[in-house]
Amino acid sequence: MKNIALTPPKGWNSWNIYGASVTEQEVRNNAQVMAEKLKAYGWEYVVVDIQWYEPTASTSLYNTFAPLCLDEYSRPVPAVNRFPSSEGGLGMKPLADYVHSLGLKFGIHILRGIPREAVHRRMPLKGTTLTADQIATNTICPWNSDMYGVNTRLPEGRQYYDSLMEMYSAWDIDFIKVDDIAFSKIYPDAHLDEIKAIRESIDRINPNIILSLSPGPANLRDGSFLQEHANMWRLTDDFWDEWPMVLEMFERCNQWSPFIRPGSWPDCDMLPLGHIAIRSDERGVSERDTRLTRDEQRTMMTLWSLFQSPLMFGGELTLLDDWTFSLLANKELTEMHLKLKHQKQVWRDNTWIVWQAEADDSNYTAIFNISDTHAILPHDIAARFMPAAGGLEMWSGQSTESVRDAIPSHGCLIFRAI
Repeated sequence: MKNIALTPPKGWNSWNIYGASVTEQEVRNNAQVMAEKLKAYGWEYVVVDIQWYEPTASTSLYNTFAPLCLDEYSRPVPAVNRFPSSEGGLGMKPLADYVHSLGLKFGIHILRGIPREAVHRRMPLKGTTLTADQIATNTICPWNSDMYGVNTRLPEGRQYYDSLMEMYSAWDIDFIKVDDIAFSKIYPDAHLDEIKAIRESIDRINPNIILSLSPGPANLRDGSFLQEHANMWRLTDDFWDEWPMVLEMFERCNQWSPFIRPGSWPDCDMLPLGHIAIRSDERGVSERDTRLTRDEQRTMMTLWSLFQSPLMFGGELTLLDDWTFSLLANKELTEMHLKLKHQKQVWRDNTWIVWQAEADDSNYTAIFNISDTHAILPHDIAARFMPAAGGLEMWSGQSTESVRDAIPSHGCLIFRAI
């Protein structure tokens, strides 16, 4: 695996807003805002999520056995009614070119496997006399009907993945999120054979492509394998704007912190901030502003950043408000996110969680109040973990000695000490 993603990727993903139904114009609109407002803070990836090859997709709900757009070699291609610049066999190349023209990078979501429709029609495969049905396996995604698995024990199975990566490389794709691959209730051991095959195809065809795996929760026993074969992998199923999900992530981060290293990043999933769910109701609630309180939003951003999770914003950028912008453009957190080492949880009880991390030029401490009430930091925890005078609380910009010991329910303080 080439030395890429040496810092955690940051960007925007369409799922939290549009589900499976995002259009090219909506991607372009969000990319433009990212370039204008967030690129200076390290946000650079624009990622089109699932079903871009499905003409009738309209929400976060999948259309079972829907007709898909395929090329002559059994490969999904963009639905022209949603991505009009792809007409004439151009694929995602024109959209990628536009995103690149803004100084950003472009990514797509794919599902593990080979299209069901290609298998049933016994369609050709590029570079081989076999047909799609001859490399397919019955390892079917439990929540989406689009694909069969691929038999990567066959050279032709691996060649199919090579042909996908050849096409994506010709489209100038920078980032690929592969779904239904890291974990599922039906296949709890993950699809390690297909992960390995996809990684090897990327390395053969275009080793500059970042590989992201989802969904989670990934298995800890696979941690070393994932480090070797992926640039990021999900620690959770789809993450949404609910405090219990934020709280649960503390333990996941605690378990996975030993696996953080440049080039391979455990992934806490997207940030459901700002205005979300315009055409998505995955959690039973439609279009809304995030339901997390402002303190909960800061807690989420603090944990994700201190853990060095990849940061993928899930809100509608064309409706970006000042508060949400302040979360995404905090200079101190932006700089910290790039340079940490040895981050770990150092304290936890029923009210308080403390994380610490190091960098070459400073040390960081975050104190979280996970209780449902406003609380005063106990003297023993303050004496042990609060930095000495001369530090900085990174959200308020106040000096350490000016910060009060009271922390709101589900809120936090994060300090930089030189």
